[in-house]
Amino acid sequence: MEQANRIIVLDDEAELRNLLQRFLSGHGFEVRAVADGKRLERMLQREPYDLLVLDLMMEPEDGLSVCRRLRAEGHTLPILMLTAKGDAADKVIGLETGADDYLAKPFLPDELVARVKALLRRQKMAAGDPTVTTQRLRFGDFVFDVGQQTLLRDGAPIDIHSAQMLLLHALGSSPNRAVSRENLLARARGRDHAALDRSVDVQILRLRQIVEEDPAKPRFIKTVWGVGYMLVAGVES
Repeated sequence: MEQANRIIVLDDEAELRNLLQRFLSGHGFEVRAVADGKRLERMLQREPYDLLVLDLMMEPEDGLSVCRRLRAEGHTLPILMLTAKGDAADKVIGLETGADDYLAKPFLPDELVARVKALLRRQKMAAGDPTVTTQRLRFGDFVFDVGQQTLLRDGAPIDIHSAQMLLLHALGSSPNRAVSRENLLARARGRDHAALDRSVDVQILRLRQIVEEDPAKPRFIKTVWGVGYMLVAGVES
């Protein structure tokens, strides 16, 4: 059975805080609720959460300040910001501060659930969780054995640097799905930290120079704007 997504709600109004907790719990989410930023910090230090529902208008610390601090500290969980302000400028400020989505009050409960589910889907896509680990992938003249980590061109093995092989393996573990730069870096570092002595983007360019006929117009290693990269390949059983 799939584990329920964990959501934490930060709102200084007890009535709304409790309402959000009950409503989201009723839709299958595991929900915790806190009244201020300090309690939020303690909760995030104790255990991981999949999403934060954050009220903008709070005292003494408002939602923008909380959001800005979380991002500065390296927290990457999606943030859905709730506000009584519907002005476009406020929305832009919230998004620029680090929020992932913005919902103006009053809102329909079903819209809240839809926004939460959309953010969770986006996060899962960006995470690039491996879906294929043992199959062979074919793209152009190349065949990549994901499990064996071997790259063949017209049946002959290709010798490539370990950094490019690590990235190809990370992409090949989730073929035809976007994988975020952060996820690529985390996977590569977990196997060979020294291999990625430069940025993921540089190593992607070098990999394209190996497998693409025209690296400037890639057919197989695509850039997915706002997410990361994707390996476009046929999957062989």
